[in-house]
Amino acid sequence: MDTLILTEEDVRKVLTMRETIKAVEKAFELHGKREVQMPPKVYLNFDDGDLRAMPAYLSGHAGIKWVNSHPNNPRVGLPTVMAVFIYNDPKTGFPLAIMDGTYLTNMRTGAASAVAAKYLARRNSSVLGFIGCGTQAYTQLLALNEVFDVEVVLANDLREKKALNFAEYCNKLGIDAKVLGANKVCECDILTTSTPSRKPVVRSEWIREGMHINAIGADAPGKQELDENILKRSKIVVDDIEQAIHGGEVNVAIAKGKLEVKDIYATLGEIVAGFKPGRVKDDEITIFDSTGLAIQDVAAASIVFKRAKEAGIGKYISLFKVKK
Repeated sequence: MDTLILTEEDVRKVLTMRETIKAVEKAFELHGKREVQMPPKVYLNFDDGDLRAMPAYLSGHAGIKWVNSHPNNPRVGLPTVMAVFIYNDPKTGFPLAIMDGTYLTNMRTGAASAVAAKYLARRNSSVLGFIGCGTQAYTQLLALNEVFDVEVVLANDLREKKALNFAEYCNKLGIDAKVLGANKVCECDILTTSTPSRKPVVRSEWIREGMHINAIGADAPGKQELDENILKRSKIVVDDIEQAIHGGEVNVAIAKGKLEVKDIYATLGEIVAGFKPGRVKDDEITIFDSTGLAIQDVAAASIVFKRAKEAGIGKYISLFKVKK
């Protein structure tokens, strides 16, 4: 009855993007069928950032992620986002594992976008655009590359060095990559936005018919990456209605009265479960508003725990005395 401790290095060794996508897709299906437990995120807000508690239960697996978001952290040598995940036995509540949740978060977020694009983007999509080339862009690329034959990547970041580093990474994968202005990056099939912006970084006139957008950055009230007119032109799919209207890409437009909850087409779970169709026309604009769900973390953590045990990776500790 010891608890398995898994570092970021351990998690990286056992968690593959292909398995993560499969697990996250199943999690969304269960969410669409209302076969999960997932209370709303709990926030602690500070002057420089926040902490969030994200618990969930699905398909015999349970756990909770404790994660921060502090945009100024890089100034002191820390990541903007850091997380710890506790994986529990639902029958007893025993903490089976305590693992790094930072890499886990990056992987499951990328996986969710790949699942969304699978159902919402055009099947022949081959040109990817990225506005925001931080850590998340890399796992977004890896995930989308599992679903589509990616030929070209267009990159943009306020910090040009980050865009150049990302383009170099793409080139090493054999993908042609270019650093361009934000308007030119939008000349793509699938656009990924992953910035902490509180005002639009993508204008409506840049968006052409047939595009799919994975809007990743808005995950708290007041955050916004897309011009509100883009939302009004598009089929909007969210990961969770309540989270999205309070802190997703749609939150500002709804607060201003420029968009109504009824304008949201579906949750991704409803589409994966087959209750609603995804893309039905080549010329429609589709948006996935990703706020990040605890069920994604549990799904990914269940893989990590299983694979780590199989590989004998990690270290066991006794957190407290257990009667034998």
